[in-house]
Amino acid sequence: MTELSRAAALRIALAARQLPGVSVPSLLEAINTYIRTAVDENSLKTITVSQLSDGLANIELPRAAIKEAVRILWGEGEAGQVPALETPFENRGGLIRVAVASNQAEILDGHFGSCLRFLIYELQDRQVRLVDIRSMLESDLADDKNAYRADMLRDCQVLYVVSIGGPAAAKVIRAGVYPVKVKEIQSARAAMEQLSMLMVNAPPPWLAKHMGRGAEERVRFERSSEEV
Repeated sequence: MTELSRAAALRIALAARQLPGVSVPSLLEAINTYIRTAVDENSLKTITVSQLSDGLANIELPRAAIKEAVRILWGEGEAGQVPALETPFENRGGLIRVAVASNQAEILDGHFGSCLRFLIYELQDRQVRLVDIRSMLESDLADDKNAYRADMLRDCQVLYVVSIGGPAAAKVIRAGVYPVKVKEIQSARAAMEQLSMLMVNAPPPWLAKHMGRGAEERVRFERSSEEV
């Protein structure tokens, strides 16, 4: 598969969502017909409505949908917003890495099996840093999409999602990651800052374990939570 930048992969995945019956691999194949150089943010801006229409001629698509897809490929609107990465922490103990299911900007708004990318945060000493953004474009080519996604998160301890099914959650847990389902769409960084404070003040047993806290401390946290 063509190696893509994070921003280009995000644009392609978002554009595919505007085209009924068009998968991400099919859209990328059509794009590669007209882009002979690397597919990146700049080369995507050369794709025209006519070219995309011709490249997907075997699928009947509304003209308005093709126009919207091209607009997204050009990087207009939310599709072009990719958060800036920060320097990872030097692990001084108690560091955890959290994956956040996201579709746009720095927002926690994704379902595990369909989100466009995972934002990867490190939390340590009440600080939060965004250290990686992992596109899930290639998961559409995997035999088991959920297993592929879970495997991509093996270096994380926690996963934040808006929704995740039982079988997918089981795969995540087997990968050593603890899934947390939130009730509403929200700022990913705000959610991480809240978790960071929980780490300091009263981490639940599952979080204390990932932080390397001893069994005695985990029992104390559990008893405290039961008394609340």
